[in-house]
Amino acid sequence: MPKICILTAAPDYFEDLGPARATYQRLLGDNISFRHWTDPGDLTGFDLVLPLLVWGYQRDCPRWFALLDQLEQQQIKLANPVSVLRWNSDKSYLLELEKAGIAIVPTLISAALTANDIAQAVQAFETDQLVVKPPISGGADGTYRLRNGEPLPEDIMGKKMLIQPFQPAIAEEGEYSLFYFAGIFSHAILKRPAKGDFRVQEFLGGSESGTDCPAGAQELAVQARQAAEQILGIETLLYARVDMLRDAMGDFRLMELELIEPSLFFEHATDQGAMFASAVEAA
Repeated sequence: MPKICILTAAPDYFEDLGPARATYQRLLGDNISFRHWTDPGDLTGFDLVLPLLVWGYQRDCPRWFALLDQLEQQQIKLANPVSVLRWNSDKSYLLELEKAGIAIVPTLISAALTANDIAQAVQAFETDQLVVKPPISGGADGTYRLRNGEPLPEDIMGKKMLIQPFQPAIAEEGEYSLFYFAGIFSHAILKRPAKGDFRVQEFLGGSESGTDCPAGAQELAVQARQAAEQILGIETLLYARVDMLRDAMGDFRLMELELIEPSLFFEHATDQGAMFASAVEAA
């Protein structure tokens, strides 16, 4: 039997990893190991290491990138590879994908956020509602919806931030997520925020349901995934979650390409995750 390790959140992380651990044990066998990414110990004896549960890594970026450097130096076999994890950690990758021809949610980067940056973004995007988030973030940490003239939250003032126009479709229709394992489409879900919110995370009141892919969704997902593979010089990503929504014209735009620790929502897959397990076994 191959020896597989799944890296998990730090011991004091607030979300319950129990259900996710049970799912991966069901799919990969009870003999898989779980190690906290903050103190994983010696990983050289594993055939494959999966960072699927490193929730909260954005809260200790120096430690996270030091771990990636260490794993790369030790030539630990990770899926997705270290180069992918490093690139995908910073959402500035969206601008690289845009240069490659991928339709993204329009994005500006402020090196040190000021009220003037917000005013300029309002003018550039021709909207008075913006979403501001750190380039290294997860679980909606540090993510705000702002209107022109509103005071900046103290925890993001003067920090490097992504600025995007608020997309009304997030509340009106929701956010689509498409899942691919070893390059093959598995399933899709539609995530909706709680009433009055724009964040779709479950612990913030969001909900999800299985769905068929609307026209254009798979095309964008495949283009985004293949563009990332070309940028990174790899053949196929073991797993990828592609998040998107519609713009004001009804066209799909990429929100995020999740290649590190995405929730994979196997309960909405017709095979309950068997395709994923096969991809891991092949890797």
